[in-house]
Amino acid sequence: MATSSHTLSSRLLTGGVGGCVWYLERRAVQESPHRFMHLFRNASKQWITFQHFTFLKRMYFTQLNRTLRQQIKPKSDPMASPFLEKSSSSQAKVEVYEMKPFAPSTLSLPRKPNETELIELESASIIEGSVDVGKDTKDEKQWKEMKLHVDDLPGILARLSKIKLTALVVSTTSAGFALAPGPFDLSCFLLTSVGTGLASCAANSINQFFEVPFDSNMNRTKNRPLVRGQISPLLAVAFATCCAVPGVALLTWGVNPLTGALGLFNIFLYTCCYTPLKRVSIANTWVGAVVGAIPPVMGWTAATGSLDAGAFLLGGILYSWQFPHFNALSWGLREDYSRGGYCMMSVTHPALCRRVALRHCLALLALSAAAPALGVTTWTFPAIALPINLYISYLGFRFYVDADRKSSRKLFFCSLWHLPLLLLLMLTCKRPGTERDSGEPQS
Repeated sequence: MATSSHTLSSRLLTGGVGGCVWYLERRAVQESPHRFMHLFRNASKQWITFQHFTFLKRMYFTQLNRTLRQQIKPKSDPMASPFLEKSSSSQAKVEVYEMKPFAPSTLSLPRKPNETELIELESASIIEGSVDVGKDTKDEKQWKEMKLHVDDLPGILARLSKIKLTALVVSTTSAGFALAPGPFDLSCFLLTSVGTGLASCAANSINQFFEVPFDSNMNRTKNRPLVRGQISPLLAVAFATCCAVPGVALLTWGVNPLTGALGLFNIFLYTCCYTPLKRVSIANTWVGAVVGAIPPVMGWTAATGSLDAGAFLLGGILYSWQFPHFNALSWGLREDYSRGGYCMMSVTHPALCRRVALRHCLALLALSAAAPALGVTTWTFPAIALPINLYISYLGFRFYVDADRKSSRKLFFCSLWHLPLLLLLMLTCKRPGTERDSGEPQS
């Protein structure tokens, strides 16, 4: 009896455990399809997202390289911009799905509206970017023929030779010729003016030829003819040669050898010393001032045939005038000069730039006072030139103290009218000279 009861309890325990196991297995079997479907849906969503990225990637490369296996149907007007700007989202959708299917057509899973719109916008932007890249590549590979019209040539050559600067050079040369003692020889004056103008045109043209890579980086010089490709470098060099040779020849054989030598030396100094020195040292400003001081000396030597004290006085006035003029100009162009890679006082030594400008403004007072002492003008000249010299000195002092664009602009614009007025006052106060023909002073 005891044995049978023990056997019965063991069977009941085994049956209970077996029932629990059976119940758990049945519940697991019932819940496993739901879990499996849940995992399948998550995997399907991730797979669809991966398919979206694959679709966009393949579409991008298809637009850039038409030789891939997936090809888009050709449009009637592939380069038309209205598709990129005015097409609706449905048209963009049709254009996107014209590609050979990447995903099975039977796949129909619910998508969120914002996700669909995002896909359409991204695909449309990819099409637009790829078309723009194609346009740019086509334009870059297209050769453009340089066309030079005869009607445009005078204006181009005038800008190549810096016609305004050349006019200033000729005017200072004429002032030196007129201030020299002796009678006024019209033919010699014309030959001197023409020869100096040709030499200046040659020097300016060669200067632009050397500075093309650097002028293209500056807003002030990016529209010059050589930078814009309006004239070829060969034609620019040919023009400079055609100006330099007859210009030096006129000054040498038409005027005198001393004036011709000064003209040739000035071309060399401007093109071979000043131009390369602009990227090396701030000493280029002093060398450039010497270049600007030589033309009035040439005018004096053309009239007298010698280097007198008056010639050095005129050269000194032009030398000192250029520092307030150019330093004030370069102060407002510091960003441009820095971008072009030029070594200017206003960029590397701003305090020295202002100090030198003020120093040479004051030097104009002393040079004007020395003019009658050297026999170039009467003693009236220092008195009547004192107001304009004091005014430019005051503006130089304001530029030195304020160190801003406003004061530099005032000083620069003052220098534009100060030099012509100062030379005109010197002409009106010119001291009567000697007659070169007789070699004796007039009574």
